[in-house]
Amino acid sequence: MNYSFFDFLRLLGSLALFLYGMKMMSEALQKVAGSRLKNILGIMTSNRFLGLITGFLITTVIQSSSATTVLVVSFVNAGLLSLTESIGVIMGANIGTTVTGWIISILGFSADISALALPAIGVALPLIFNKRNTWHNVGELIVGIALLFMGLDFLKASVPNINESPEILAFLQNYTSGGYASIFLFLFIGTVLTVVIQSSSATMALTFVMCSQGWIPFEMAAAMVMGENIGTTVTANIAASVGNVSARRAAMVHMVFNLLGICWLLIVFYPFTDLVDSVVMGMSGTSPRVDVEQVPLALAVFHTIFNLSNAFIFIWFTKLIERIVMRVLPAKPDTEEEFHLRFISTGMLSTSELSQIQAKKEITLFAEHTHKMFGMVRQLLDEQLSSSDFEKSYEKIKKYEDLSDNVEVEIANYLTKVNQGKLSDVGRRRNKAMLKIVGEIESVGDANFSIARLINRVRTQNLTMPPVIKEKLFMMLDLVDRSLDVMDRNLSSDDFKCDLNRAQECEADINAFRNQEKMQNFERVKNGEYPYEMGVYFTDMLQECEELGDYVINVTEALAEV
Repeated sequence: MNYSFFDFLRLLGSLALFLYGMKMMSEALQKVAGSRLKNILGIMTSNRFLGLITGFLITTVIQSSSATTVLVVSFVNAGLLSLTESIGVIMGANIGTTVTGWIISILGFSADISALALPAIGVALPLIFNKRNTWHNVGELIVGIALLFMGLDFLKASVPNINESPEILAFLQNYTSGGYASIFLFLFIGTVLTVVIQSSSATMALTFVMCSQGWIPFEMAAAMVMGENIGTTVTANIAASVGNVSARRAAMVHMVFNLLGICWLLIVFYPFTDLVDSVVMGMSGTSPRVDVEQVPLALAVFHTIFNLSNAFIFIWFTKLIERIVMRVLPAKPDTEEEFHLRFISTGMLSTSELSQIQAKKEITLFAEHTHKMFGMVRQLLDEQLSSSDFEKSYEKIKKYEDLSDNVEVEIANYLTKVNQGKLSDVGRRRNKAMLKIVGEIESVGDANFSIARLINRVRTQNLTMPPVIKEKLFMMLDLVDRSLDVMDRNLSSDDFKCDLNRAQECEADINAFRNQEKMQNFERVKNGEYPYEMGVYFTDMLQECEELGDYVINVTEALAEV
């Protein structure tokens, strides 16, 4: 066989070029349509049918069912989608993958698109260096498409020639005539290839090339396409493995849905391929079992009819699929709530623009936890607390302060990764604002602990806090609590909308009360109502509360800057 190691490296390089072109095209489309995809996902998931259309549209745009499914898993993880809503989107994503097959079968094999690739790159080059982001993205899109078809053309030219190497065909023939045993073998090969390459589109391109070269017959290629449907579910399950139980359930929905589809298709495999054969003969006049040039078209038809049928069958059983998945992955019994990352713990980014949604949800949760920490500080002023209860609450506040430092670092690292991706101008402003907000919220946690530490010092030094000081402190804490409520509402609003005026009013009230009480504290100490030392602690607590209010208003101002 005249096929050297260098030829094998050319084959790998051709596949790498195809994958890079697919990635470049996908990222350019995502950058252009990122916010639109978010709006589509938010609006069109109210029922299973709209969810199916949404999954189809997004996968058609970004040309990756794995990316769509990872996106869905992360949205379920972030609480933006329910498990029921995610099922329809995942089914639609499977249908969206069929578009890739049609593009490759019609353009990649029926026309010499690669001949236009270099001229297309020449046209795109000035666009890539254009300062306007829109034209830059269009240029990257054109280059991505050109590289994709160049890679596909190189892939066809890099595989061994059957006429020159008949032993390859003989080798494959040993495994193509075993009935269902051969079907299961090639199904397994398709699954493994998709898992290894992490792209069902690339595996499908390889399958098309193998068929066009006469390596395998139509039925075995169809079995490989079935395997690709299973292999593509692995990416989402990897992404969800460290997510919450809802995320793992959404990933398992994808796997269960595809496995159920493979099961019924295996039962009717030969009648189904006969149907596809008839459809292709009606379209082209020749059978894919006779003419290998028709196999890519036949595979596109096979993939499309299968995924449409699968979605049409199981769209009526979404509740049943949900119950199966919930039975397989039951929720753990409720445990004491802990301060930890919840929404960005999957470790895998979806698109850069859409990853910001997860980050903002995480920041909102971070703010809620620091607000809860502030409530614990208020409890320390309660004279009814026993010594052991005081120590327990103080230690919990200290633990929250340590954890808030870690949470700040994790969110900031995540946002840094997002910033390295492709972001629009608005996306970059949002990222900058969120990085600032994370730091300010962590400072709120520091201020909480500083107030708790001052209260603890008063207690350990056996100082008695006069009723007037306790009353004034509670009044100040009420003002700060009100400002924290406004911050929480602003963070939880959509699209970085915020009530800046209300936040500024709260900040002004805190400053005015601090100034007023500092003056009155001086008079009370002067009149001997309480010791000077107690007055110093009171002033320090007022100052910490005022600084906490500054951090809170900074959060809203950062939102307003976007």
